[in-house]
Amino acid sequence: MQSKKILVTCALPYANGPIHLGHMLEHIQADIWVRYRRMCGDEIYFISADDAHGTPIMLKAKASNIQPERMINKIFTQHIKDLKNFYISYDNYHTTHSQENYFFSKLIFNRLKKNKLIKKKIVDQLYDKKYNIFLPDRLVQGTCPFCYSIKQNGDHCNNCGRNYESIALIKPISILSGTIPIIRKSEHYFFILNKLFNILKTWIMSGVLEDIVINKVLEWFNASLKSWDITRDKPYFGFNIPNTTDKYFYVWLDAPIGYISTFYNFCSKNKKLCFYEWWKTNSITELYHFIGKDIIYFHSLFWPAILEGSYFRKPTKLFIHGHVTLNGYKMSKSQGTFITAKKWLQYINADSLRYYYATKISNNIDDIDLNLNDIAYKVNSDIVNKIVNIASRTSYFINNYFYNTISKYIDMKIYLQFVNSSQIIHTYFIQRQFSHVIQEILCLADIANKYIDTHKPWITIKKNQHLTHNICSLAINMFRIIMIYIKPIMPDLSKKTEIFLNTILSFKDIHIPLLNHQINKFVVLFERIDENQIKNIISK
Repeated sequence: MQSKKILVTCALPYANGPIHLGHMLEHIQADIWVRYRRMCGDEIYFISADDAHGTPIMLKAKASNIQPERMINKIFTQHIKDLKNFYISYDNYHTTHSQENYFFSKLIFNRLKKNKLIKKKIVDQLYDKKYNIFLPDRLVQGTCPFCYSIKQNGDHCNNCGRNYESIALIKPISILSGTIPIIRKSEHYFFILNKLFNILKTWIMSGVLEDIVINKVLEWFNASLKSWDITRDKPYFGFNIPNTTDKYFYVWLDAPIGYISTFYNFCSKNKKLCFYEWWKTNSITELYHFIGKDIIYFHSLFWPAILEGSYFRKPTKLFIHGHVTLNGYKMSKSQGTFITAKKWLQYINADSLRYYYATKISNNIDDIDLNLNDIAYKVNSDIVNKIVNIASRTSYFINNYFYNTISKYIDMKIYLQFVNSSQIIHTYFIQRQFSHVIQEILCLADIANKYIDTHKPWITIKKNQHLTHNICSLAINMFRIIMIYIKPIMPDLSKKTEIFLNTILSFKDIHIPLLNHQINKFVVLFERIDENQIKNIISK
């Protein structure tokens, strides 16, 4: 199979707070896919960055009496630490508050302007008189003008999924002051989306979206492609629009450009890579964006249009996922259902969450419920009692009776049955059907445990050591194949297994069993989750 050149991105975490378990779903999902593609031999690069601009950052820094730059740097450091502790294997993690991002934001704006895709327009803006500030979308709530749901955001309704301008809200309220904002006029720059109608529609229908979301996107598309306001007024933390002093790029313009600037930053540190090979309009490389379903609108309409209008390549496909609930409830600090990545790791290891999410992940946009009692049951039952148990119950004999050395002979028919599962597992990995991957792995674990139960090495060791040696050696080889399959999902367990087996878990030699091979003494590879860990993690 010919290797591919692939660039993978995750949506950019906002730099005004910690990484939480909702964020981790996307990072883990993408990381599993990337790790598997690496194991297949693809040339694949994995990038993301902090989304580091906007009014919320400016206001939070002001409330903390520090400069925004200092605050985002501190958060950036914690984000990187959290992601690394969950084994998210980014090749480069950057920030949108960078020289590269300003360069590309200006470049793209000027190209759009040259192509007559930018216009100026006097607009009505919501203004908070108490704080003397134009209100960004995130700082306004009101009733949706389409479905009339209350307490909706200033630009997007979480109930019906429609986007709108904040002044269209019914009964808007400033989140900052709790007052009713007034309307003031301001001159803004707009991106003329409708000029790219035909190109966008062709792209949307080309297979870049999953069938489950394409109808929704076409609904937005056919309603009308309104010009998009890419301006924010002073005061604002972000990039100045060229040739202005009081106008700034809206964060949703420069944030996705962070995909480009982060890869450019990566290329500047890796001279073998040619940036334009990956981002030129006719690039034969592949580009995949992992995103949540709440930002489909921007990534399926505005972002490809911006790329088209500024001579950059468009994504190969958008991989879209749902949100995370905790024990059936929306994540909320006040309800104790908001758990940060840092807090999780104080009590439970990262591989447990990675595994649990994998048991739930498919290529749809359904929400995933993180049930804490269920995760304890699944991890203890599947990983400890089924998978690791294969090694723990047979390595004893290899370690104590056969000088830590696997036999020269095993039953190849059973071994190849495990190897042949790689075909369907490969398909599921590529399709991001990780829950199906887990099902296949658990079926193999059941076969291995049944084999051990049937052949009873604890009995045969008393009468036929040669037979016992072969039985346990096959069991260890079955365990090895299972661990090859689960390696992209559970990197820490896999690393410990590689030490135990004294070999690298790799697909390239999966057809070759470990024979006459020395392993190390078995040690505990994975800890059970107990009741106290669950209680501690949800304590306020």
